[in-house]
Amino acid sequence: MADIPVEILSEIKIDKLVRSKRKSFSLEITRDAKLILRVPEKASLADIQKVLDRKKRWILKNQNLAREKTSGITAKEFVTVKEFWYLGELYKLQVINNHAVLPLTFNNGFYLSHSHLDNAREVFIRWYIDQAGAKIAERVNHYSLLSGLKYNRINITNARRRWGSCSNRGNLSFSWRAVMAPLSVIDYLAVHELVHTEEMSHSTKFWGKVKALCPDYEQHKKWLRDNHQLLSLF
Repeated sequence: MADIPVEILSEIKIDKLVRSKRKSFSLEITRDAKLILRVPEKASLADIQKVLDRKKRWILKNQNLAREKTSGITAKEFVTVKEFWYLGELYKLQVINNHAVLPLTFNNGFYLSHSHLDNAREVFIRWYIDQAGAKIAERVNHYSLLSGLKYNRINITNARRRWGSCSNRGNLSFSWRAVMAPLSVIDYLAVHELVHTEEMSHSTKFWGKVKALCPDYEQHKKWLRDNHQLLSLF
């Protein structure tokens, strides 16, 4: 950002500018309404200004939408009758006075032992991590067998803004929060990262391979974009 004079931005603030060997401009509005602008390595300030001017209405509209979505989100209260996401569905939580059971169990609803109420957030995260590890591995393996695409291992992370990634060694990483999403969305994420084992960039060829394995991927991608703020405990 150091190479961009303040006056060029007018009312549009670029929170992060990424220059790379790409041919086109890309704009992203994060869940906290920040603007990330990805530009060709040799893009001039005039080129950047033209993009900002042309996309000004889109930027402001989507920043306002992001702020509206997050303004009503408060930290979850771990008390009876609260609801939590799992595989795209909301399930109620009940706090029970049975100290013999596991800290958290699931049976068409969440049951939290009262003795773990003080560390409920950590208990929930541990449960989600375990479920994400099992479910995501199941879906990755399914599409690996279906496509012949190979990977090295799967990691479950605490990432808040990145649903998945693929290293150059074929290690796939997924946020545990992904297991809150519908199974079809998890399938899209599994396919997305698997295809990256062969195609590291988001090229036309990459998206063609994703579509071959997940024909409705654009619908699932949009679901994440529209609902990502719901998939959180915070």
